Amino acid sequence: MSKFHQQNHPDSNLESPLRRELLVSAAVLGVAPWLLSSESQATLQAAIPKPASGRRKLGAIETFPIGLGCQWRAGASKDSAQDYFGTPIDRSAAVALIRRAVDNGVTLIDTAEAYGPFLSEEIVGEALEGLRDNVVLGSKFGFNVDFESGKMGEGLNSRPKHIKRVVELSLRRLRTDRIDLLYQHRVDPQVPIEDVAGAVKDLVVEGKVIHFGLSEPGLNTIRRAHAILPLAAIQNEYSMVWRGPEEGVLDLCEELGIGFVCWAPLGYGFLTGTITAETRFGNDAEKDFRAGVPRLAPNALETNMALVNVVRRWALRKEVTPAQMALAWLLAQRPFIVPIPGTTKTAHLDENISAAAITFSDAERRELNEAIAAIRIEGARLPPAILSMSEVEAPPRK
Repeated sequence: MSKFHQQNHPDSNLESPLRRELLVSAAVLGVAPWLLSSESQATLQAAIPKPASGRRKLGAIETFPIGLGCQWRAGASKDSAQDYFGTPIDRSAAVALIRRAVDNGVTLIDTAEAYGPFLSEEIVGEALEGLRDNVVLGSKFGFNVDFESGKMGEGLNSRPKHIKRVVELSLRRLRTDRIDLLYQHRVDPQVPIEDVAGAVKDLVVEGKVIHFGLSEPGLNTIRRAHAILPLAAIQNEYSMVWRGPEEGVLDLCEELGIGFVCWAPLGYGFLTGTITAETRFGNDAEKDFRAGVPRLAPNALETNMALVNVVRRWALRKEVTPAQMALAWLLAQRPFIVPIPGTTKTAHLDENISAAAITFSDAERRELNEAIAAIRIEGARLPPAILSMSEVEAPPRK
């Protein structure tokens, strides 16, 4: 039973067989806790760190332990959007979702020029009107996006002139005068990172950018960028199913005082308990990004379900959902980690935020880490073309 249940639940020493059966079913099926255990969910909600407490540091930035990733593209009509798994959401509902997150204490809102392209920044800008000063707003540059059409061109573009134009247009879409955390979305193999950091530094001097970050960079590139303009955060994929950052990036962040933001903290839904060995994502990655992810291919899913089973068992043990367990595990790894799960559902948003209240003893954390480390994950984490843009080292400055 979780620490906060032991302290706060009036029946913490009692165990109902029926309740246990319901919790087992929920952990296996990925059922949201409010459908089966109002007491557990209420206790989680009550234990969520208040906006003024429980903060985490991303460099000099203070933020709530869990952020919100806002990554949408065009939907079936001008008034709709969809996530990259093909799940539809009305634009008005997306705006309401962001506002709900902020109202419930979330302070880190993350998006990018390339998400849409442009659409996600537009939605975020609308949602944050009147709330802008309550959040840390993050966005990104670096893809070769046409400024007029939004068409994605080949390759990357982090030339200084291009960066500055991207920021000008992002500020308009975001309806703000500054971006709190501006990331290079992927390292441009044609542009020295010193030139990139120099361009961002100019924007900092102008007040248009407050802090600098990198996404999926090589280790030496982190050091070189940080020497020009201190980095507030590195944003990489990190979850129970992909632990690559543990092989150097997290240690480097700790050494340099850089925060770490996790994208795909739920493994594209894999860690929520809703995906089974029989789940299929179709053959069109344009409709559902997961169709092109090797670790989610039919021949890999059966093997990889061993990890989901571990998550389910621990979710049952802590009386939380698998998604909450996956997010809480990330928070337990380092004090400077902030996951940014995305969602189209307010129920899932509330569930994700509640994960900030879950704690582990040192013994529990060691036991869970050992169980995860014993599992071999089959399949690469990304399609080859996208994976090739990760851990890239910027060219030397001539």
